Amino acid sequence: MQIHIITMFPEFFDAPLQTSLVGKAIDRDLLDVQVVDLREFGTGAHRQLDDAPFGGGAGMVLMAEPLRAAMRPLAGTRRVLLSPAGKPLDQEMLDSWSGLEALTLVCGRYEGVDQRAIDSDIDEEVSLGDYVLLGGEVGALAIIEGVVRLIPGVVGNPISTETESFRDGLLEEPQYTRPADLDGDVVPEVLLSGHHAEIAEWRHEQRKQRTKERRPDLWDEYTDSPSEP
Repeated sequence: MQIHIITMFPEFFDAPLQTSLVGKAIDRDLLDVQVVDLREFGTGAHRQLDDAPFGGGAGMVLMAEPLRAAMRPLAGTRRVLLSPAGKPLDQEMLDSWSGLEALTLVCGRYEGVDQRAIDSDIDEEVSLGDYVLLGGEVGALAIIEGVVRLIPGVVGNPISTETESFRDGLLEEPQYTRPADLDGDVVPEVLLSGHHAEIAEWRHEQRKQRTKERRPDLWDEYTDSPSEP
């Protein structure tokens, strides 16, 4: 899979792309990440990227011309703009993107992006949530981390990506490892029983309880689903 990142700050990605499973996926040629410096497409002698908004108002707007020039060679890819105005990122999006040959992540900045560039060159806008960051670089890294673990061969045990939070509308259950007794804080007995059916039932009940308490929005969707057991 190939991922292109269009950003004003290419150095933001230097260390993350060399770290953990992302770095290993790149080393093993399972993932190819190309970072595009938007400044190279700026206009004029000073490579300008932003200008004041028409109609007045605070802040600056990322100009359409540099973005269009940067994205022109990537027209055949899925082009995603990281923006507070986008749809909230979810697991379904990551699943769909992981099957693509190429994905382009555009890191927004300033007060926003000239709408004409969005209309002509962006396939979808995505947000990390209901808050505002300095730019889209953190969101781009989140997408890369979420997508790369779904590429076959990246995660050692592929079952781990099939039995985690959000796969069936529920959060993941609590996890425990050794020692079984941590200063008197003991692992739930059922997990030590070796009885697989009882363990599976306990885990499912824990997932439902955790989702109901922490994410009532997900719980409502789960209980409204016709497949809910």
